[in-house]
Order: sequence, then structure tokens, then C-alpha cells
Amino acid sequence: MYLLLILALAVLYPATHIFNGWLFEFATINDHISLIYLPAFLRLTNLLVLGPVFGTLTTILGGLLLIANFQESLGLALLNIACSSASPLIALMGFRIYFKRGVQLSDLRDLAALTLIYCICNSLVHHSVWLVTQPAQAFNAQEAAWMFIGDLNGALIGAYLLKALIDFMEKRGINFLGPSQPKN
Repeated sequence: MYLLLILALAVLYPATHIFNGWLFEFATINDHISLIYLPAFLRLTNLLVLGPVFGTLTTILGGLLLIANFQESLGLALLNIACSSASPLIALMGFRIYFKRGVQLSDLRDLAALTLIYCICNSLVHHSVWLVTQPAQAFNAQEAAWMFIGDLNGALIGAYLLKALIDFMEKRGINFLGPSQPKN
């Protein structure tokens, strides 16, 4: 069953990326940056639901499924997948080091802090890698800020949609009893 969840979330990732590009085309800054980026929510959710190892693996698999959609060299596409997969993991490790404990999934403050750390980390990791791999392109602080904003917007919208789905399911008789145990 766990393998099916990993595969389902891996397939959901590129589907969400493509849907996001279509739905929020008006918010696109360039091929890598949008002011609303829903897959940012999935990257973090994969990690929190499946744990660090399987959550990261799921995001990597989703990125590999999406690779045909990229308009760039294979090397750069793989680096982008590595950045997208590593950023939530780095954010989670940073959270644990700073707060000296794991994330409590039922604590909104923990989730908000982790989301902010992740969005900053993702933007900085991507832009640092692009700076190293494409030295002719100078670091653009404005694009880094746009990526942060897009990831934050996507994570917030994703969280609200998930909350609405859970509320809808509970009204239909599917109960999510008790606090969830973190996988991290």
C-alpha cells in the first residue's frame, strides 16, 4: 500500500506542475518561476507524509516523470530535480537543528515556520545552482524573491485545498480521528 501511495504522489507531482502552468499562466515569470506554484506544496507534503527518505524519493520520481516537459539540457533538468528534492529536506533538517525537535504536524506554527524555511531554502538552492552552472547569468535577487513568493503562495493554496478536502470528507462520514504521527 505504501508503494502505491509513493507512486500516486509521484504521478501527482508532474500532473500538478503541468496543471499549474496552464491554470496560472498569467503568473508565470519565466520557465522556472511562477508567482503561484502548487507543486511546492506537494514537495513538502511528500516529506511530511512519507518521511525524509520516501518523501524525497517521491519528489525525485515525480521530477523524473516531468523531465520530458523541460526545455533544457538533461544535466540542468537533473540538477533542478535535485534542488527541488533537496530543498524540503534541508528545510526539515534546519527546522530540527534550530528548534531541537521534529515538526509537530498538528501545530500550525510548526507548519508555518517549516513552510517559510522551505520557501527561502528552495529559492536560494535553485538560484545558487543556476549561478554555478550558468556563470554568465548573474544572481538575480528579484527572481529569487519571485520564486519564494510563488512557492509560498503554492504551499498556502495547497494547504487550504487539502484542508477543504479533509473537511468535505469528514462531512461525508470519513473521519480522521486522533492526531497524526509525524513521519519525520
